[in-house]
Amino acid sequence: MSAGGDVYPVESYDGYAINQVLDAHWGDLNDEDTSGLRSHTLSMLVNDSPGVLNILTGVFARRGYNIQSLAVGHSEVEGLSRITTVVPGTDESISKLVQQLYKLADLHEVRDITNLPFAERELMLIKIAANSAARRDVLDIAQIFRANAVDVSGHTVTLELTGDLDKMVALQRLLEPYGICEVARTGRVALVRELGVDSKYLRGYSFPV
Repeated sequence: MSAGGDVYPVESYDGYAINQVLDAHWGDLNDEDTSGLRSHTLSMLVNDSPGVLNILTGVFARRGYNIQSLAVGHSEVEGLSRITTVVPGTDESISKLVQQLYKLADLHEVRDITNLPFAERELMLIKIAANSAARRDVLDIAQIFRANAVDVSGHTVTLELTGDLDKMVALQRLLEPYGICEVARTGRVALVRELGVDSKYLRGYSFPV
């Protein structure tokens, strides 16, 4: 049995291998860490051309930064892509990283939005080991989190969930007793809130945050 990686194999369930997830936070750092090390969210606009992502991640790799998540897609401007990445570091080290990134010819803008109110979303697909007896319980839990069932077999249920990190972690931990077979996550996408209102103050309202 391998000790490396984020998951490890455990007993099979009706002939289907189950992976027990070790930590649903998958490397998210505590903002109260006394060392000053925490997860930073960077938003970047880059040219939509071949090789740009490789150059960008090379800057992170050469300086020893571990990218926790990275999401890329077309932006509001034709020919530009928006990259949202989560990377651990101190405020000082991330500031130096931003300065290095600005030296890249293909990068138009980079912002550390960690200390700004921002709207964030992430998509997760999670496959649960659930026979006919447990399926109803799994679907009831999914309904509470507004997760959708996208695939059902005789021994598994696959759910789709959209939300922030806390929502992902909460659902994943509730489903762990049933047996988690696979997890796939897109990584965080985020935009700064123009009104400057922090998301935690909006959670009591009926509209989605």
